[in-house]
Amino acid sequence: MEILTFSLGQLQANCYLVIEDKQCLIIDPADSAEFILEEIARRSLQLIGLLATHGHFDHLMAVGEIQLSFPKLPLYIHPKDNFLVKRLNETAKYFLGQKTEVVLPQKCEPLAEGQLAIDNFKFQVIFTPGHTPGGCSYYFPKEAVVFTGDTLFSNSIGRYDFSYSSKGALIKSVEKILRLPETTTIYPGHGEVTLVQTEKVGGY
Repeated sequence: MEILTFSLGQLQANCYLVIEDKQCLIIDPADSAEFILEEIARRSLQLIGLLATHGHFDHLMAVGEIQLSFPKLPLYIHPKDNFLVKRLNETAKYFLGQKTEVVLPQKCEPLAEGQLAIDNFKFQVIFTPGHTPGGCSYYFPKEAVVFTGDTLFSNSIGRYDFSYSSKGALIKSVEKILRLPETTTIYPGHGEVTLVQTEKVGGY
């Protein structure tokens, strides 16, 4: 499995292209839909899935435009974050300081914790709320990688000062991730990759 990382948008959210046998998933289609679609076409990839770690605008701004090109593809997202998806333009304007016209996701598929298979990809959805009510991480045990969104970064954890956030839930989610094998590579929503073993030392 190949993982390509692109830090996109003003907030430099990590967008991941996860590739297996010319099929690909996009985890957190952050921004710059045209760029993402060009990368997929340039590499002759078959896009088969869009996954969100949570509902914040900086991780989802490209979804709607991508779905215009792939109208059958849903966005997999936990339903507890649907309210954030509906407010993408509002929150983008607030945080970026300028009006935005984001094409909203057209089709969403509700996520639940447990095993998920999308064609060649088989992985585990881990419910990791706290930063947002519907945060999820994606764990690929065979490859020993986990995509944590804004729950856990290198040497830090996600914000919990939003009105809908929960510090207690976030800490429990971080602890859940850190129970994965120590050699698991963490691909966060912002910043550099790290290891479960490294983050255990942080003592969050």
